[in-house]
Amino acid sequence: MNGFRERMARFMYGRYGNDQLSKLYLGLALGCLVIHLVTGFSLFYLAGLLFMGYGIYRSFSKNIAKMSAQNQKYLNWRYQRIVKYKNEKKHWAQRKEYRFYKCPGCKQKVRVPRGRGKIAITCPKCRNEFIKKS
Repeated sequence: MNGFRERMARFMYGRYGNDQLSKLYLGLALGCLVIHLVTGFSLFYLAGLLFMGYGIYRSFSKNIAKMSAQNQKYLNWRYQRIVKYKNEKKHWAQRKEYRFYKCPGCKQKVRVPRGRGKIAITCPKCRNEFIKKS
C-alpha cells in the first residue's frame, strides 16, 4: 500500500489536484448521471460525461495558474451569491418595521422606518436627498 501512495504522490507532483470547482463539476456529473438513470434521457448522460471529463482534467492539469484563477473566480461568484442571499433574508425579516429604497444618485440601499408618512431621505453615501413615503 505504501508503494501505491508513493507512486500516486509522484504522479500528482506538479499537478493541480482537487479544488472546489472540480468538486462542483464532479457533483454536477453525478447529478446528471442519476437524472439519466431516472429519466433515460441521453442528453443528461452526455452532459454528465462532459462534466466528469472536465472535472478530472482540472484535477490532473499542470497549468496551475489557470486552474487557480478559474477556482478563484468561482469562489468570488459563490461568495457574492451567498452575501446577496443573506441580505435578502435580512430584508425579508425586517420588512414589517422598515422600508428599503434605492438612492436615485448612487443606487445605495437606504433603510427607513415605516409609518412616518412622506419624509425626506438623505443618502448616507452621496448625501443626495429625495422624498418618499414610508
